[in-house]
Amino acid sequence: MAKAILKFRSRRNRRIISRKNMRRIPKGVIHVQAGLHNIIVTVTDVRGRVVSSSSAGNCGFRGTRKGTPFAAQTTAVNAIRTVVMQRAEVLIKGPGLGRDAALRAIRKSGIRVTVVRDVTPLPHNGCRPPKKRRV
Repeated sequence: MAKAILKFRSRRNRRIISRKNMRRIPKGVIHVQAGLHNIIVTVTDVRGRVVSSSSAGNCGFRGTRKGTPFAAQTTAVNAIRTVVMQRAEVLIKGPGLGRDAALRAIRKSGIRVTVVRDVTPLPHNGCRPPKKRRV
């Protein structure tokens, strides 16, 4: 009796395929992490489960161009493209140049933004800095 040959896909390919499918959520949270050298946009549902994500490096930007406003705009559009939702909260974190550009792209995509919150962590002189190197 011949055995059936099972075809196993690699884990990485399966994840990419599932991420590209259109997901329908009524309300979501869009996290924008705008660092000085990269932009990361993550779309989650209300419970915090990741639905879609994208970064400037993932969109084809390299080097110093990853921190530009255009890279942030492209990254936000790519992250939102695979998700169908009506309302969203936007949480923006980081000091980067792409904060406003990402927010503009999210508003232009047709999603109704209910809350825009800045969640950048600010130190209150809590941690002691590392000691100075030899001079």
